[in-house]
Amino acid sequence: MHFAEFLAGSVGGACGVAVGYPLDTVKVRIQIQKQFTGIWHCIVTTVKREGVHGFFKGMALPITTISMTSSVVFGTYRNCLQCLARFRGISAANTKLDVFLSGLVAGVAQISVMSPGDIVKVRLQCQTESERSGLKPKYSGPIHCLLSIARDEGASGLYRGALPLAFRDGPSFATYFLTYSTLCSQLTPVGQKEPEWMVVLLAGGLAGTAGWSVRTPMDVIKARLQMDGIRGERRYRGFVHCVTETIRNEGLGIFFRSLGINCLRAFPVNMVVFAVYEVSVRILRSASVDRLS
Repeated sequence: MHFAEFLAGSVGGACGVAVGYPLDTVKVRIQIQKQFTGIWHCIVTTVKREGVHGFFKGMALPITTISMTSSVVFGTYRNCLQCLARFRGISAANTKLDVFLSGLVAGVAQISVMSPGDIVKVRLQCQTESERSGLKPKYSGPIHCLLSIARDEGASGLYRGALPLAFRDGPSFATYFLTYSTLCSQLTPVGQKEPEWMVVLLAGGLAGTAGWSVRTPMDVIKARLQMDGIRGERRYRGFVHCVTETIRNEGLGIFFRSLGINCLRAFPVNMVVFAVYEVSVRILRSASVDRLS
């Protein structure tokens, strides 16, 4: 089993959160809250009402949970590739289908770890009340939000939106790893074992953009189910009802309302994620070889 990938993925994921969190807050707000007419309006309004702090609401818990989920994603992906290669023969090279399927499994596998932290993140990001506006926020912080959800909605409340989360992350991580693997393979000279750092940065950024292009529609549904009922009665009976009601009331365009900011955020975030991941995994593998020798 590859253990280096689990640790390297954890470090890369934490760094990615720190880079992309402000734009993630803007993305979540324009998906859910109709008061914002666009990306710039959301940014200006957030600064005016809440200050710069408003962009970082709820970041403490996601840094921890996304660090864990990124560890699960990269570790599961690498070990699935290893299993598929051994299935055909120890010396067999992985195919593009192997990469796609391994990414799909990795994306679904991390849902159990990711969902509680994700719902806390979304609710805190959409909590626009602040002391500056004279309104008392419902949640005082990530831990209070987590405990409040568990108390008021039960353990299942922490997994509200898990189904669209699985539909979002399975295909998106399959696309993510396939894009990264294909670009690294195409841009690395024959006979060279590791891609150059410029290739890693470019492939990582484009992989993130491709993944979020697939991920965005289900991300809208996931966020709406997670926020449903917070400010009044529940609007949606479940996943299918949320999809049909969203299309009926707002049209198909709503699923891509945040696509621009998702792609804008995804490129630098995943440049950082893959660069940190590659550095970490190479250091860990080198240390392992030195210890064995």
